[in-house]
Amino acid sequence: MRIFRRLHYWWSLFVAGALLLFLGPPVLLVAWVTDRHELVYPWALFGARNWLRLSGMKVQVRGSENIDPNQTYVFISNHRSYLDTATLFAYTGQRLGVLAKKELLKVPILGYGMGYVNVMAIDRSNRERALQTTEAATARIRSGRSFGVFAEGTRALPGEFRPFKKGAFYMAAQAGVPIVPVAIKNTDYLMGKGTGEARFGTIEMVLLPPVSTAAVSSDEEVNQLLQRVHAMIGDELN
Repeated sequence: MRIFRRLHYWWSLFVAGALLLFLGPPVLLVAWVTDRHELVYPWALFGARNWLRLSGMKVQVRGSENIDPNQTYVFISNHRSYLDTATLFAYTGQRLGVLAKKELLKVPILGYGMGYVNVMAIDRSNRERALQTTEAATARIRSGRSFGVFAEGTRALPGEFRPFKKGAFYMAAQAGVPIVPVAIKNTDYLMGKGTGEARFGTIEMVLLPPVSTAAVSSDEEVNQLLQRVHAMIGDELN
């Protein structure tokens, strides 16, 4: 019934807030006092996985055999739900930074803690600031940190797959690392944008074979790369 789906949605938001409230302050305080930012990541991973679990979501990952644990990647994914961010962050098998929307900076505790786990807020409404953020992310990728990006730029409506923005593709090409196309399925049914409802179920994340950026330099080549990755994810979603 719809009322139960709405209650489920609000329960999921309550769980997210409770995890932030009870885990965030002590972990961030210890990391700040000891100047050991690396202490935050395991707790962020714990929080993301348990938010999904306590919200009634299971995660099934396919394609892990395509990922070299010693290789740096840019993971580019579709985006239809709040659930996608936690799924991508926690289940690729890599210690992952994420490009996220700037509005998350306003969330108490979360906004402060994002920098501790390489979650970088991008302001797509301000071209100069967005460029600065992507340049900073590219530098971290060059240093060996994999990143996840939702290249549509915003959550799509249920069943929708929007065109990609180019920023993540320039990041990967400039850093000289492969792109892993990622198809996240079923999250629009479980907690779709604009529905205000949630359901119990299984999230399926498919890690497709990496795409090399070694020969990509011109704008035309970046656009071809974008179209190829978009088509790979679209085919998997369909």
